[in-house]
Amino acid sequence: MENSINFVKMHGIGNDFILVEDAEIKKNNLNYNTLAIKMCDRNFGVGADGLIIINPEDMKSTTDTAWRIFNSDGTEPQMCGNGIRCFAKYIKENNIIKKNKFTVNTLAGVITPEILADGRVKVDMGAPILDSKKIPTNIETNKVLEYLVEIGDKKFKINAVSMGNPHCIIFTDEDTKKLALEYGSLLEKSEFFPEKTNVEFVKIISKNHIKIDVWERGCGITLACGTGSCATVVAAISNNLTENKVLADLPGGQLEIEWNCDNLGNHVFMTGNAEIVFEGKYFF
Repeated sequence: MENSINFVKMHGIGNDFILVEDAEIKKNNLNYNTLAIKMCDRNFGVGADGLIIINPEDMKSTTDTAWRIFNSDGTEPQMCGNGIRCFAKYIKENNIIKKNKFTVNTLAGVITPEILADGRVKVDMGAPILDSKKIPTNIETNKVLEYLVEIGDKKFKINAVSMGNPHCIIFTDEDTKKLALEYGSLLEKSEFFPEKTNVEFVKIISKNHIKIDVWERGCGITLACGTGSCATVVAAISNNLTENKVLADLPGGQLEIEWNCDNLGNHVFMTGNAEIVFEGKYFF
């Protein structure tokens, strides 16, 4: 019999992930990056946008639990909003943590999810970063808000925000999906973002409602991005385009995002679903 590891497949409004206990990986002496590429392959593997590692040994700290996450191309982002909701649901439903609200050590710092009575997960995503050097960008301004750049054959006014990972947000009246497909990759790898970037194309529907299409760094087009939705609402509020609590429509579903920069510790809060799809064994 070939060697195998147990896994669970989950999704957060269509953004899908494979979750594996770190003990399973260590027991089989597997490499995180290589495993992510193989398992996330939609033809030859399980298929997913990313691989989530449950309680990695090297991330142990004073927090209740910890994680690492890897994109389908093997790269490791600092944070993932939809992924952290899936992680939180897994942790709770497998009785790894008994309480409904707990702390998670991540590469973006300590994140605090809470399992709500209706089954949704509310996550304190921490304070956004608007300092252009800390995002990071190569743009010589303190904040990147509606900054005009030329990408390929088109000019865009970009906004840069970090939620532990970099985001480039563009508000437009054009077809957001078409723009993501045509310009997402170019913006991801543009000279303005030394660590590459996630890209959100956004249509403002009302002061409390927006539509987002996403090009994710290391993944390409995805059905949703939690950190991207948070970063988008921060950019929208900073440009006086929306109020402090916003419903974000993404191809995979909806997220509620709240940012009140005058209190709540300047933190952004994200609320949405996380669903288990199936579990199984992966043979290697």
